[in-house]
Amino acid sequence: MAKGTKYISKVPDEQGFIQWSAEENSIWQELFARQLACIKDKACDEYHDGLVKLNLPTDRIPQLDEVSKVLKATTGWQCYPVPALIGFGEFFKLLSEKKFPVATFIRSREEMDYLQEPDIFHEIFGHCPLLTNPSFANYTEAFGKMGLNASKEQRVFLARLYWFTIEFGLLDTPKGLRIYGGGVLSSPGETEYAMHNTEVERKPFNVLDILRTPYRIDIMQPIYYLLTKVSDLDEIRKLEVDDIMALVAKAQRLGLHEAKFETKQAS
Repeated sequence: MAKGTKYISKVPDEQGFIQWSAEENSIWQELFARQLACIKDKACDEYHDGLVKLNLPTDRIPQLDEVSKVLKATTGWQCYPVPALIGFGEFFKLLSEKKFPVATFIRSREEMDYLQEPDIFHEIFGHCPLLTNPSFANYTEAFGKMGLNASKEQRVFLARLYWFTIEFGLLDTPKGLRIYGGGVLSSPGETEYAMHNTEVERKPFNVLDILRTPYRIDIMQPIYYLLTKVSDLDEIRKLEVDDIMALVAKAQRLGLHEAKFETKQAS
């Protein structure tokens, strides 16, 4: 949902099949092996359970139908191919229909460590394992429904809730700090940073606080919000849309917290 991209998504054929090059499959293989080792004792148990269920290929980019088959059987979700960037309106609509948008391109070797746009590795490896988890899947669907009838201004606030849960969420578990956010799980640098940086703020989960917290997509995150387990998302999901929008209105009245970074590109 950024403003511009140099990447062009591949269009599936009539059977939904995408032709990937040997180089693109090689990039997937390297990303998969590197990140799997990186998250070994850092990803939450729910994520690892989902990764086992998906049984993703390690040597090639999976076809979306392969992933969707498992998602449909577990939580009723499916992967949905989209261009590299989509607008808020389409984004919320797809989530509300249990269709997870997957941009059908993979990063170049020059951007192996970081890219602003969500590519197929980020979406499949980072997010889809947890979409086999009912709490995570139901929360993601509910989030889509929250944004369907929201105004442009309200959607900016809701985007922060998505950012600090689905993308950059952490858990404070009996085993220690664990990751469930796909933006962290798909990035080796962010994984190490989120888990071990001593200057990072790791704050108790509070919806109103999150709605008031600015973020930037092009830096390591200075703030993370902690749940204790993925099923804690059920409590947020159970809030009525009116309840969430009342919190959004309150956040609008109170204003944003002071940013922990230069605010030139703040969200």
